[in-house]
Amino acid sequence: MSIFSTLFGTSKEKSDTIEILDPSDFSEAISGKKVFLVDVRTPNEYGAGHIKNAINIDIFNAGNFERSFEKMPREEPVYLYCRSGARSQRAARKLVGMGFEKVYDLKGGYMRWR
Repeated sequence: MSIFSTLFGTSKEKSDTIEILDPSDFSEAISGKKVFLVDVRTPNEYGAGHIKNAINIDIFNAGNFERSFEKMPREEPVYLYCRSGARSQRAARKLVGMGFEKVYDLKGGYMRWR
């Protein structure tokens, strides 16, 4: 099947699926819209401050992380961030592996947001 996908162009590359947005573009993308905004940091980090309307799904809690995304439609975009961008990139790759079609990641994470 993957050979046919490659030959006929039906598979998506991760670079097409994951888009890294600078803070101003990220802010514009999530403002005034109902989006699935996820803070992948620990609950303590989330409690110390987070982007308005973000939900906390800790990437380090792997079982809960995957269960939290199981029933979500794969075609709906997901907006992710962490402290500096490393964990959210890991989370983005995991979501693409789960079949999500479009994942947006905040460049530089929450540190650049503030």
